[in-house]
Amino acid sequence: MGRSGGRRRDRMRWSKLYTFNCFKGHHGEAGAEGPSSDGAGALGGPGFSRVVHCNNPTLQKPLKYPTNYITTTKYNIITFFPKAIFEQFRRVANLYFLLTAILSLTPVCPFSAVSMIAPLAFVVGLSMLKEGLEDWRRFIQDMKVNNRKVSVHKGDGEFVYRHWEELCVGDVVKVEKDQFFPADLLMLSSSYEDGICYVETMNLDGETNLKVKRSLEATLPLEEDESFKDFQAVIRCEDPNPSLYTFTGNFEYERQVYALDPFQILLRDSKLRNTSFIYGVVIFTGHDSKVMQNSTESPSKRSRIERKMDLIIYILFTVLVLISLISSIGFAVRIKLDLPHWWYLQPQNSNKLDDPSRPALSGIFHLITALILYGYLIPISLYVSIELVKVLQAHFINQDIHMFDEDTGNTAQARTSNLNEELGQVHTVLSDKTGTLTCNQMDFLKCSIAGVSYGVGSSEVEIAAAKQMASGADENDMPLQDIWEENNEDEIELVEGVNFSVGNNRKPSIKGFSFEDDRLMQGNWTKEPNSSTLLLFFRILALCHTAIPEINEATGSIAYEAESPDEGAFLVAAREFGFEFFKRTQSSVFVREKHTSSQGTIEREFKILNLLEFNSKRKRMTVILKDEDDQILLFCKGADSIIFDRLAKNGRMYEVDTTRHLNDYGEAGLRTLALSYRVLEESEYSFWNAEFVKAKTSIGPDRELQLERVSDLIERELILVGATAVEDKLQKGVPQCIDRLAQAGLKIWVLTGDKMETAINIGYACSLLRQGMKQICLSIPTGDQVAQDAKKAAKESLLSQIANGSQMVKLEKDPDAAFALVIDGKALAFALEDDMKHMFLNLAIECASVICCRVSPKQKALVTRLVKEGVGQTTLAIGDGANDVGMIQEADIGVGISGVEGMQAVMASDFSISQFRFLERLLVVHGHWCYKRIAQMICYFFYKNIAFGLTIFYFEAFAGFSGQSVYDDWFMLLFNVVLTSLPVISLGVFEQDVSSEICLQVYDRTADLF
Repeated sequence: MGRSGGRRRDRMRWSKLYTFNCFKGHHGEAGAEGPSSDGAGALGGPGFSRVVHCNNPTLQKPLKYPTNYITTTKYNIITFFPKAIFEQFRRVANLYFLLTAILSLTPVCPFSAVSMIAPLAFVVGLSMLKEGLEDWRRFIQDMKVNNRKVSVHKGDGEFVYRHWEELCVGDVVKVEKDQFFPADLLMLSSSYEDGICYVETMNLDGETNLKVKRSLEATLPLEEDESFKDFQAVIRCEDPNPSLYTFTGNFEYERQVYALDPFQILLRDSKLRNTSFIYGVVIFTGHDSKVMQNSTESPSKRSRIERKMDLIIYILFTVLVLISLISSIGFAVRIKLDLPHWWYLQPQNSNKLDDPSRPALSGIFHLITALILYGYLIPISLYVSIELVKVLQAHFINQDIHMFDEDTGNTAQARTSNLNEELGQVHTVLSDKTGTLTCNQMDFLKCSIAGVSYGVGSSEVEIAAAKQMASGADENDMPLQDIWEENNEDEIELVEGVNFSVGNNRKPSIKGFSFEDDRLMQGNWTKEPNSSTLLLFFRILALCHTAIPEINEATGSIAYEAESPDEGAFLVAAREFGFEFFKRTQSSVFVREKHTSSQGTIEREFKILNLLEFNSKRKRMTVILKDEDDQILLFCKGADSIIFDRLAKNGRMYEVDTTRHLNDYGEAGLRTLALSYRVLEESEYSFWNAEFVKAKTSIGPDRELQLERVSDLIERELILVGATAVEDKLQKGVPQCIDRLAQAGLKIWVLTGDKMETAINIGYACSLLRQGMKQICLSIPTGDQVAQDAKKAAKESLLSQIANGSQMVKLEKDPDAAFALVIDGKALAFALEDDMKHMFLNLAIECASVICCRVSPKQKALVTRLVKEGVGQTTLAIGDGANDVGMIQEADIGVGISGVEGMQAVMASDFSISQFRFLERLLVVHGHWCYKRIAQMICYFFYKNIAFGLTIFYFEAFAGFSGQSVYDDWFMLLFNVVLTSLPVISLGVFEQDVSSEICLQVYDRTADLF
């Protein structure tokens, strides 16, 4: 499968752009120092023993690393029978019937052996068949993944397609655009001449924004299939581990040793985007890959009703033993006193089962007989009937047209039917944010420029608040859906002179751009008093980014591949304002400017000198460029607190007004960034650039600190221009769904990787946080203490905050007051420690809503476990990405969102839906129905079996406790399994105490079931 045409020469020197994250590996004869060198010294030792012989299967095979085959099933062909048998005999009733089936082979049994063994075999076999079918569906999904194809080097520079499961460590693969990576790979080269590629990691961290990876410079010449004919190299690296963001290793190639870091590693299940192809070598396969290392074994979950049913069976078994004792005592008495007088029974020929001379022994044998005879008090077909009912209930869930998503064509799926009734008893919902509550689609809505706020549109938070105020109704009396659906006037006046547009007359907006304000559109901004500042604002939007324009050849339209949705929204906004970014080259950015509607477009070139990238620590991004007049400009955007600290004395002209606008935007649930600039002198820039290049090319562990220090020198004396406000659009119906669930008595937790401010904004937008709700924020203050002192101070501070929060809740006199708890990731790490977690949980339980920020996947699972074990009620976790798998498996019920990308969460879940809003119907309608049906069905079952068993006991008293049955063996066998099964099953499948409409209107989780 040779490739023709050679490498696509994308004329872009990306090493000039990605100065922070994508640095080059350094090399030397004996070893390498670099970003990973701290751990490289341990290579070959414990935890760092993996050796990969690239493109050399002869040397690689003896190392016997796992294959690339993966499985997420509970069973395999060997373990199915023993594990499934164990699952069945965890049930108390089945253990009892197994014992009676064994005793049926002895003379003490009043029935034939077949009549005892057959129903048990039927019941257990049917349940095992159901388990097997459910696991078979998981197996089929695994096989779809294992049978995906990828191009693999077979030798002599030729590539052929092979299944993923056939890959081995050391294989060289070629992955093409929009394909998933089949294993953890070391990137060797790409279609870009600088060896970079774009990767979408939604399956790993739930984020849709693109990440940039780059290869070592030494492997850049490996640009065509034929170049791998004689390729040989050795990788020595860390052993398989679950850390997604670290990697330590060395790459030995052509007698040189190169340090490897995470930016050369492409992880399994992430996707190649905006890059024609990459070549890579397999490092970790199958269950050794990092994404599989982060997954846990599928747990066996049992519903609370099933566990409570075991308790009822214990009680019935106690009753069974009691009446069996009465029967055996009665038998012993009759044997001793009456049997010698019953000449027609020939007492002289009696055996030990009815020997008048040994009535105590006969009574003991009769006790065993009675235990078997009265065993029908315990319904043998109860479990299998429940299994059948649950399967049919799951079918109704799957076929519910009200949970069908027209956009994706996906329906709800009950991936396991064991937990249907648990849906009706959910106490706490723990939800991911990105992709679960939101679409991860940003819309440019408002902005503040030169101290003037622009944008008359309203965010979802403002619309909801405005309609609630305009309705004039008590918030507790009027459901949120009514507030959103009624009062569709074009404009609502809140106070005199302040209007909100909340009706249905909003203009259809461009994707990523919901801005409405004629003062800035159609070139009208040129008529504003501060037009020069407006010009700077628009240019910052168009130039301060790392996006790539993609031109649609058919339509001529431009789409942007941005590293974050915010950047994409900024570029769309700049284009709509008349500043269209359309081209990027090796060292320049090109923008088409159209200042007025009557004026033609002007193409301007801005030469990029340096780009300092945005990251979570810097919280800002800077681009230094030279315009057509050879003026050197520095454009900087970032968090307002960071930008304001770096403003010059003469750059604070608009600070007061901008701060006020930022607060307003924050209250409206919008994500904000501040924009600033400064003009640099040639001499100043030259001096700084020399320092920057020196820091950039340094080798050693303090390289990042040097880069940060030098960057901080130039990002000073800024002049504030304004601020942006974008809205992260929620999925349709999320606010209404959360509000209804809260009204039904459910506690809702949101676990997100966002910073605290953003998470709070989203909380308002989705009705998790409401106006008037009192917030308790837990965070760790930053300080200059050494590590040990800092940890002690942090714990003391957090304990104090938790104590203050608990005191605030206790002293609250208003019975209707609601509290919301917000905690960041650092504070959560301390709060989950053993000596503090119960205090944290007790405070969280008192709050109506909880938001955990900056949460890692492991912390999500730990929080879920804490809530599940601490509250003792049913917990439900819902998420859409592989980073949510631990949380989904840890919860009593796991729900996966089946989005456009990524099936990891769905594959690990018990139920899957396409949109968060369907959770309301899943819990409130199907949860209520399933719970009530199963509960009534179990009561019905025990009633009919107790009635049936007691008739046998009454007959025994009449028949002298002789152990004879009033019914034929086969009638007793068929009574539960066939004759009385249909009414009970029909009740369990079809019973509706109320319609779905009534459920949605008046559902209360705490209401009495009957």
